[in-house]
Amino acid sequence: MRYRIALIRGDGIGPEQAEATLLVLSKLEELLGLELEVVDAEAGDGCMKKTGTPLPDETIRILKDSHACLKGPVGETAADVIVRLRQMFDLYANVRPARSLPNVPALKPNIDLVIVRENTEDLYKGYEWEFDGVAIGIRLITRRGCERVARYAFELARRRRRRVVAVHKANVMRITCGLFARTCREVSKDYPDVAYSEMYVDAAAMDLIRRPEQFDVIVTTNVFGDILSDESAQVVGGLGLAPAANIGDEYAIFEPVHGCAPDIAGKGIANPISMILSAAMMLEWLAARYSDARCLEASKLVNEAVVRTLEEGKVLTPDLGGRAKTIELGARIAGMMEEIRRA
Repeated sequence: MRYRIALIRGDGIGPEQAEATLLVLSKLEELLGLELEVVDAEAGDGCMKKTGTPLPDETIRILKDSHACLKGPVGETAADVIVRLRQMFDLYANVRPARSLPNVPALKPNIDLVIVRENTEDLYKGYEWEFDGVAIGIRLITRRGCERVARYAFELARRRRRRVVAVHKANVMRITCGLFARTCREVSKDYPDVAYSEMYVDAAAMDLIRRPEQFDVIVTTNVFGDILSDESAQVVGGLGLAPAANIGDEYAIFEPVHGCAPDIAGKGIANPISMILSAAMMLEWLAARYSDARCLEASKLVNEAVVRTLEEGKVLTPDLGGRAKTIELGARIAGMMEEIRRA
């Protein structure tokens, strides 16, 4: 099957990361016969300056006509791009894995967790007003939103270590977090093979530092998940290694967790691994959606090549203690895939 992939290169370091990731995707086509048609789509700050809008209609059309989207980080217009796309395509599950990697400083050597964050509701819905010195924001939480993200988390846990913890603050936000907690408990009854527990968000934030290895799948609301996933990324070495997926029933967008890092943009020293691992998540999603074993093999190959490249430690960007350029690390990961296939 030939897959049409929309590519939003983004702002800042995004285009550099995208070029390195394209080397990896091109190598997958060569090694596995994967057929990928990558179509550029503009969005973000640069697009705003060029066209007057951060998310043109043409970009939306390209995304609708593609099987999936791979997106680089966007700058100040992020809310007008990714937040809008999440709601437009109903991408209700934001999935952010965090695991210990070789030769990368982490709090513990055996961390392997995933945060599943509700992605379309909460305060990020943008219902805010200000008048007479008073600012008001509405926190929108629905039973439907809670149930579907909870089910996604439980299904994911069944493919992992079968543990789910729901994170909320129902002792204070009794109605909104209360609905989320009750719904998660109800859903848990349909998964007796998955161990279920709950934590308040402040305790969860503390335990991500104190004992992160205990976590398997964390399911939580939008704002809490945004904060905790950045924390979990730092726990295992930093945002430069952190991929993410925005997943709905019909479509998905994959992107690095971090921002566009304008301070190092254009220097060619950004770590591309976050975007390369996002591409691996995209391939895994395509494999599941289209029952394509070749895509699954490709995803596993990318992940293994990243691990082995870090183990080797010869080609690393400055944030990892090396001197390599962004494109050089991408090329080394692509080369490592070839070595793995030959072995």
